[in-house]
Amino acid sequence: MARKLKSDKVLFLATLLLVCASVVMVYSASAVLAMNRFNQPYFFLIKQAMWAALGLAAMSIAMRFDYRNYRQPTFIWMALGLVVFALVGVLFSTPINGSRRWFGVGGFGVQPSELAKLSAIFFIAALLERRMERIDDPYALVPIGVVVGGLVGLILLEPDLGTAMTLLVIAVTMVFAAGLSYRYVVGAILCGIPALYFVLMSAAYRRRRLLAFWDPWSDPLGDGFQVIQSLIAVGSGGLIGRGFMAGVQKLFYLPEPHTDFIYAVIGEEFGLVGTTLVLACFMVIAWRGFKIAMQAPDRFGAFLAVGLTTMIAAQAFFNISVVLGLVPTKGIPLPFVSNGGSSLLISLLGMGILLNVSQHTARES
Repeated sequence: MARKLKSDKVLFLATLLLVCASVVMVYSASAVLAMNRFNQPYFFLIKQAMWAALGLAAMSIAMRFDYRNYRQPTFIWMALGLVVFALVGVLFSTPINGSRRWFGVGGFGVQPSELAKLSAIFFIAALLERRMERIDDPYALVPIGVVVGGLVGLILLEPDLGTAMTLLVIAVTMVFAAGLSYRYVVGAILCGIPALYFVLMSAAYRRRRLLAFWDPWSDPLGDGFQVIQSLIAVGSGGLIGRGFMAGVQKLFYLPEPHTDFIYAVIGEEFGLVGTTLVLACFMVIAWRGFKIAMQAPDRFGAFLAVGLTTMIAAQAFFNISVVLGLVPTKGIPLPFVSNGGSSLLISLLGMGILLNVSQHTARES
């Protein structure tokens, strides 16, 4: 069993800082909203703090559990089976805001698509370890295409394009890190463009989001409203922001400010300084995560570290890009920071596994 003292302390600290920022900023972004809806200003704060405590406990346990146990076929297929069962079951749940993404468990919403990303990472890492020498053989990667494609298809039925795209980015990054020729990667991306176009154009709300991305001011009170309010929040923060709890856009201008657009609230209240610090934490996580991958004692650990790091970095990149109006709205939470129990729990669990890989790296390298 790896020793706790050998964990990557920089990675742990960056993660802990983001979780602390989450609890503080969720309260700031949601207090007035919670008071209006539930007559309890601490409603979302209490839920987020509970999920944070549960997630930190899961991270602590994962740090002490040898990551090499995750390569066992029985574990991997049980995890994938459970995820598929949950993804199919959630399609028959009660819609929330037009989507079927959550199971209600004890008053909390559980999102199986978050667990799908973690299960896919285990599967891809184990398969790549066994087929490393045949990485440029297309037939060797067929199982990855089948499993990832099936999970992406089920997630798109919810519908949840953001999580589906994140899962694809994770899979492509892991396979490319294994040594797959860039020609295959570029070819797969080019072949995927028509499919992406079909997915975007097949739903009216996605078409509207795309048009709002090109010109949000053409519909400032409709589909462009959220992006415009986000840009106003970030821009009005200036260098150091308006101050904690002093933001204006969260007061029923920016819809659901404590979820996907919490980065805009940080920008308004803490300015460029605050947003840069948050961005720096994610950059540190990416740096330390990929460093752990390069120094991992075996291939499975290396691919596992690449997948887990990409999971966090890709979500952060997409979320921040949406807030700044650089990509169309996708509904992807900011890891560790946005309000949301499933996302926070799985992200912290993933960091616990990554920290365990770092323990073995430090001891065995």
